[in-house]
Amino acid sequence: MSLQGFLFPEARQFNMVLSTHPNPSAPVLTHFSLAGKTALVTGGTRGIGLEVARGLVEAGCSGVAITYANTDSIEADRIALSISESIAGTPKIIAYKCNVKSKEAVVETVERAARELGGKLDIVVANAGIADHIAAIDYPEDKFREMIDVNFHGVFWTAQAAAKVMESQWKAADAKSGEGRGSIIITASVSAILVNIPQRQAAYNASKAAVVHLAKSLAVEWTEFARVNCVSPGFIATDMLSVHPEQWRKQWFQMIPGGRLCEAAELKGSYVFLASDASSYMTGSNMVIDGGYTLP
Repeated sequence: MSLQGFLFPEARQFNMVLSTHPNPSAPVLTHFSLAGKTALVTGGTRGIGLEVARGLVEAGCSGVAITYANTDSIEADRIALSISESIAGTPKIIAYKCNVKSKEAVVETVERAARELGGKLDIVVANAGIADHIAAIDYPEDKFREMIDVNFHGVFWTAQAAAKVMESQWKAADAKSGEGRGSIIITASVSAILVNIPQRQAAYNASKAAVVHLAKSLAVEWTEFARVNCVSPGFIATDMLSVHPEQWRKQWFQMIPGGRLCEAAELKGSYVFLASDASSYMTGSNMVIDGGYTLP
């Protein structure tokens, strides 16, 4: 009997054992390869999601599905084609319209992506989200519910649908081989662990704090067939930030030890790490990438 089985007999009984790295002694760069894997990224036609999708195919994914809600469908298909054509071997990139607030729509999209990407889904990135800045005392009920519906419920529906696919894959494979097990990655925010100023965004902060703890809980429940982790970016140079008042941005720059915003493409390596065997013993974690913003 292994030491782990001796110390944690309940884990042995329910087979709740984290998948081992297939070859930890292999050259380190091979640990990051996603060759032959498939992925789905919600909110994947712009900003962080777009760069994550690009990073996954650059790391070897044979197919990636990207979802969108507000992008024009013709533009979404053009984006998918541009990603595919930019990578050697032209991997399969498919764009699906999906409102993450709808559990039914999410389940349908995840299952369809798994079918159309070769019958499996190895990586799912729950990235779709919205932001708003309204003083808590004046927050309208409909806007508050919308924030939670997209940023929290949408993440859960995505993770739940992914987990069902991944659990099915794991059961169909040899449970001891580690095959069929997946990686679920949630885009959270530094707003999950601090209160941003000068903007007022209690609903957004709460929604991001909720998904970080959700990821920890899911990581424990789904150990046998999926790892679940978060990435919490700081201030990223996307359209979401460009609409803010100049005085806000000046104050943010003064508060970031790194002295600049982060380009969205700078984040794709962290998602590849969490999607790959390089992070095989990492689950329930929250990677903060913020230029030192949360340190002072």
